[in-house]
Amino acid sequence: MHIELPLKVKVWGDFACFTRPETKVERVSYDVMTPSAARNILQAIFWKPQFDWVVQEIQVLAPIRRMSIQRNEVNTKCAASTVQGWSREGLGHFVIEDDRTQRHALILRDVAYVIAADVRVRPGTDAHPQKYREQFLRRVERGQCAWTPYLGCREFSAFFGPPEADDTPIAETNALGRMLFDLTYSDRPDRSFGEGKPLFFNARLDGGVLRVPPELYDVTLEGKTSRGSYVA
Repeated sequence: MHIELPLKVKVWGDFACFTRPETKVERVSYDVMTPSAARNILQAIFWKPQFDWVVQEIQVLAPIRRMSIQRNEVNTKCAASTVQGWSREGLGHFVIEDDRTQRHALILRDVAYVIAADVRVRPGTDAHPQKYREQFLRRVERGQCAWTPYLGCREFSAFFGPPEADDTPIAETNALGRMLFDLTYSDRPDRSFGEGKPLFFNARLDGGVLRVPPELYDVTLEGKTSRGSYVA
């Protein structure tokens, strides 16, 4: 039986913040990239509605270094319906200076990872998974992406490319505690998506490698298949 090796891509950047959901106002990053953040990077490089990304492991290449920063943010959210009303009526505006505040964030610096993942075609897809695998590898080689991948927060852009021969995970083994895997959604009777529910798992760094339990991708909530769309 022929078993495909996982697809791998190296990503790195100056800063990263994979926000813990239990910290509401001030951001505190996980020590390691989350599976949902890894999936978002893969989708930024290559995505088609015919398949899903299945993240298998995340290799940590650089020592875990933290730093504290102050960031300018706003206190309130501007609802999409409000902006649409402004567009229709030609009135209204949002003055950032009137709502600005400074918040503390504990982030990571000088990060580098190798993401190992594979594609899982959706039911009804006729194309062979190898078609998408080869397309992804070509895009990584050329440095092509649909949008700029980022490391948790959009302002922390990520570089990416093929892994190098001397890329080695750090020699660190410890329990990372409960980590967010993704959000799961159940379909409503009207075929709209219900409220997302967080799904956690007990993460562990083993020799610098975070392995994602494969059974998480088969978890169902309320009889519905999980559908992730969260970026940590």
